[in-house]
Amino acid sequence: MTERTPPGSEAFPAELLRRLDAAVARRGPEYVARTHHLDEHGRPRFTNRLALETSPYLRQHAHNPVNWFPWGDEAFAEARRLARPVFLSIGYSTCHWCHVMEDESFEDLEIAAFLNRRYVAIKVDREERPDLDAVYMSAVQQLTGSGGWPMSVWLNAAREPFYGGTYFPPRDGDRSARRGFLSLLGDLSDTFHAHPDRVGKAAAALLEAVRQDLQGQPVAAAGSDAVPPAQALIDATVDHFKRSFDAEHGGLRRTPKFPSHVPVRLLLRHHHRSGDADVLQMACLTLEKMAAGGLYDQLAGGFHRYSTDARWLVPHFEKMLYDNALLVVAYVEAFQVSGRGDFARVARETCDCVLREMRDSGGAFHSATDADSEGEEGRFFVWTEEEIRRELDSLGSRETTSLFLAHYDVRAAGNWEGRTILNVPRPDESCWARLAGARARLYEVRSRRLPPLRDDKILTAWNGLMISALAVAGRVLDEPRYVAAAARAADFLLTRLRAADGGLQRSFKDGQARHAAFLDDHAFLAAGLIDLYEASFDARWLREALALAQATERLFADPAGGWFMTGNRHETLIAREKPAYDGAEPSGTSVALMNALRLNVFTDDERWRQVAERGFRAHAQVLRERPLVMTEALQALDFFAGTPSEVVLVWPDGEAAAAASLLAVLRRTYLPSRVLAAGSESVIATLAEVVPFVRGKVAQAGRPTAYVCRRGRCELPVSEPAALEAQLRAVAD
Repeated sequence: MTERTPPGSEAFPAELLRRLDAAVARRGPEYVARTHHLDEHGRPRFTNRLALETSPYLRQHAHNPVNWFPWGDEAFAEARRLARPVFLSIGYSTCHWCHVMEDESFEDLEIAAFLNRRYVAIKVDREERPDLDAVYMSAVQQLTGSGGWPMSVWLNAAREPFYGGTYFPPRDGDRSARRGFLSLLGDLSDTFHAHPDRVGKAAAALLEAVRQDLQGQPVAAAGSDAVPPAQALIDATVDHFKRSFDAEHGGLRRTPKFPSHVPVRLLLRHHHRSGDADVLQMACLTLEKMAAGGLYDQLAGGFHRYSTDARWLVPHFEKMLYDNALLVVAYVEAFQVSGRGDFARVARETCDCVLREMRDSGGAFHSATDADSEGEEGRFFVWTEEEIRRELDSLGSRETTSLFLAHYDVRAAGNWEGRTILNVPRPDESCWARLAGARARLYEVRSRRLPPLRDDKILTAWNGLMISALAVAGRVLDEPRYVAAAARAADFLLTRLRAADGGLQRSFKDGQARHAAFLDDHAFLAAGLIDLYEASFDARWLREALALAQATERLFADPAGGWFMTGNRHETLIAREKPAYDGAEPSGTSVALMNALRLNVFTDDERWRQVAERGFRAHAQVLRERPLVMTEALQALDFFAGTPSEVVLVWPDGEAAAAASLLAVLRRTYLPSRVLAAGSESVIATLAEVVPFVRGKVAQAGRPTAYVCRRGRCELPVSEPAALEAQLRAVAD
C-alpha cells in the first residue's frame, strides 16, 4: 500500500490511492522503486500519478516526493483551481543531467515539499511528446540563448511560459551557482503572485517569440518564393565544413563532438557530383576516427551518444536507437563510395548490436540504453588493465593478451578516471580479426555486470530510421537477415501501433500504443518502407509507404507549403512548429521532402513533385540564409534539381537466383539519385499498377535483364554485369 501522498500536497483521494497501489502491484515482486525514500519494509514512501504512465522516463519519477502530474488537462485545471504557477520539467530516460537533477532536487524532501505547496509540477518525456519539447525548448532558447535537458520551464495555467532554463543546482552556492533551484522556485512563485501584470507581459512577449521561431514567416513575406539553387547552397555548405574541419581527428574543431555535426551523407553526395577528393577524405576520416574511438563500443558494436573530447575517446555513454540507425546508413554509403571493408564491418557490427541488445520480442526496437550503471556513468563499459590481463591470460595466450592491450590502448593508469575506455589509436584490420576471441571473452565477462537501464518503449519515428538502416545495410552488404529484421519491425509498427480509428500512433509500451503520431513518425516510417521495398522488392512496403505519405499530406500539410509537426488529431498548443532543423535526427520536413520526390519518380504522379516544390518554397529563406541547419533537406534539394534514374531489374519467373550478378552491381554502386524496382516478370507486370516505369519491362532472351532509364528514356536493356555497371556510371549526375 502507498504509505502517504507526497509532502506538502493535499491528501490524495481514496480512488487515486487505489489506482496507484494497483499500478505498483502490477509491476510484480521484482519491481524496484527508483527512490531514496523507502519504508521499513523497503517499499516506496511516496507514489504520484506518474506510476499510471507507460513511459520509462515518467516511471523513473513515480516515487519522487514531488507530486508530479503528467501533461494534461487535469494538471492545468489544478493550477487554475489553486491559482498557482506550473513547473514543467522535460527530459528523457537516458539523460545524465536529468538523473542528477532528480537526485539533487526532486528527491530532496524540502525542495519537493516547497514545489508541492507552491506549484503544480508536470513531468514530460520529450521522446513521447516532441511537440511539447519543441515549443518549450524554443522558449528556453529565446530566454537563455541555449537549451538542453533537463528542461525547466515556468508556465501559467494557460500553458504560456514566462521563465525557463535547463539544469539548476539545488541550492545557492551548489556547483558555484549564485541562485539555486529552491531559491529560484521561491522568487518566481512570489513574482507570479505579487506582479501578475509583469508575468503576463513576459509570457505574451515570449509567446510571440516562440510562434515566430517555430512557424517562421509566411512564404509571401520570406522574400522570393523560388526554389533555392541546389548546387550553390551545397557548395557553400561544404565550404563551411571544410573551414571548420578537424583534419587530425575528423569531425569539427569543437567539443563536445556529435556524429551529426558533420553531414557525412551530404559530403558523399557532393563528392559524387564534383569528384572533390578532399570532401571524400573529410567523410572517411570522420567515420574512421569515430569508429576507432571510445565513441564506438569496441566489444559489442554500436555507437554512444557523443564524445566529450576532440578525439572521440570519452563518450557520453548512452546509446540511442536513432544515432545508430543514421550511422549505419552513413557507413554503408561510405563503403559503396570508398570500397573500405572496415566501414562495412562497422555497419554490420552496429546492426548486430541493435538486433542483439535493442530488439523487442515483437521485432521492433527499443529506444535507448542509459549511460549510468552501479551509480556511475560509463561503469559498465570501462576496464582496468588487471581485469583484462586476468581474463585474457586465462585463454592461454599471453601473446594475444599483449596484442589486445596494445591494439586497444590499455594501460595501467587507464585513460579515463583510472580505467580504460577501449579505443584503437592505430587501426589495423588484421589485428581486429586476430582478436575476435579476446573480444568475445571480454564481452561475455561484461555481460555479467549490472547493465545500464534500458528505455524499452518503441517509438515509431526511431523505428522507421532503423528499418531504413537495416534495409540499406541488408541490400548493400548482401545480408538477408537484416532485410528480414526490417520487415518484421515494419509489420509490427503497421499492425500494433494503431489507434482505434486506424491512425498511426507514436509510442508503444506494455502492450499499449499511445499518442497520435507526429510528422516525423509518418515521414521516417514511410522512408523506411521505401528503403525496405528497394531491399526486398515486396510491393506491400511501397504501397504502405504511399499510404503513409498520403496520410502525411492529409494530416500535416500546410496548404502554403511544408508540414507542421502536429496534425489534426493532436491537441492545440500555444504554437505549432513547422520543423526546419536537422540535428541529431533529421527533421520530419527534410525526410518528407525526400519521400515526396522518391514517390514522384516511382509513381510518375506529378502531384508529389509539386508537394516537394511547395515545401522547398516554404523553407526557402532558411535554406538560403542558414543551409547548415537543414543539411538533410539539401540532399532532397539535390535530388529535386537533378534527373533521378529509374532502374528496373526483371528475371524470368522462378529464376531469381540467376539475377545475383546484376544485383551485386546494384549493391556496390553508389547512385544516390535513383529509384529501384525489381522482380520476376509476373511481379513486374502487377507492379506496373503502382510503378508505371516498369511497364513493358521483360526478361529478354529468358535472361535477367536490367533497364536504366531517366524520365522514361531508357538505355539499351542489358544482361551482363559489366554493361550494367557502365550504364550506371554514365547516368551518374
